[in-house]
Amino acid sequence: MEKLKIIKLLENSSEKDQERFTNNIRSSLLVNTDLKRVETDFEWLDLMEDTIRYLDNILRNPNRFIINEEEIVKIELARRTTVESIRHLSKHTNFIQKIEDNGDVKPSKILNINKDESYDTYENRLIYTLIDNMRNFVEIKKKSLITASSVKDVKKAKYNARSSIGKEQVFLELNYTSSLIDKKDFQGDVPIDKRIQKLDDDISMLTNTEVFKTLKKLHVARVIPPIKKTNVILKNTNFQYAMKLWDYLQNHVADDTKIVKANKKYEDNGILKEYLNNTFLLDFLAMDTLNESVNRKQKKEIIEEITENLIQRIVELNVDLPESELKEKIGDKIAIIKYRKEASLMEIQNTFSQHIKSYLEKIEDLKI
Repeated sequence: MEKLKIIKLLENSSEKDQERFTNNIRSSLLVNTDLKRVETDFEWLDLMEDTIRYLDNILRNPNRFIINEEEIVKIELARRTTVESIRHLSKHTNFIQKIEDNGDVKPSKILNINKDESYDTYENRLIYTLIDNMRNFVEIKKKSLITASSVKDVKKAKYNARSSIGKEQVFLELNYTSSLIDKKDFQGDVPIDKRIQKLDDDISMLTNTEVFKTLKKLHVARVIPPIKKTNVILKNTNFQYAMKLWDYLQNHVADDTKIVKANKKYEDNGILKEYLNNTFLLDFLAMDTLNESVNRKQKKEIIEEITENLIQRIVELNVDLPESELKEKIGDKIAIIKYRKEASLMEIQNTFSQHIKSYLEKIEDLKI
């Protein structure tokens, strides 16, 4: 990056003038800051969205076991006779009403076994508890009304300063305002609130499955840590993803949004004020170039006028000297002055003295 021109201006200015100006600075700086930062972590949203399909797989193919309900009923109410029914009757002969001549046994009552499937397994109760935890977590997030990270950072400063250099008095008044307001309510192409609504709908879909409604109707006990590491939980891919979400919800509270607020109003006398004092000097040097421009213009006009008069006098004193020889003599002297640093001031003065002496002698001859 090219060096800033103002830095070049500083380097070319007099260090003595810089020091005088800086030492004379009298300044004040009032600062007002207003900061509010909301940091919301949406890792939970990503994780839940990724886990929904695995929970759906589990509920579509739930773990279950067979329940045998044994009941002694009248023979006419028995639905079917099983091996267990015969064994039970052989041990409870009091239920035999009559034995026919052909050997057939006619019982009055018999054991009836009803086989039924149950979803009330540990694995299913674990998923039931997880879905319920998800629903509660999302509800808390929705009630907090914080669905985006944001930052508001406003800085204001008022700087007043005065200084002097020689008889020149310099004043500066600076009002500074910086405002940063940013809201990040997108992750990807869909707004956060829309994603939360979609997740809420997906959780409702899970709660409307047969397995979930059955367990809810049975008022099954919720699973509490530590989790039993059954073969299904350890080896089934769907349960592995479910356990990852379980562990996350156990380690993160729903109100983990961080809100940082900082409001300050004070008079600064530290490094910031020193920086602005330095910029005050730079401002002075920049504005002082207006005087330098005027001085350079005036100086140029004076030099041009002196040079013109000098050339006119040299020509008048050497009217008989050929033009080429006159230019050669002047050119030689210019070369000495311009390119030979060792040429002393005395030598230059002698050169002009000779021309002036020649001019005076010329005048005397004219008078005679």
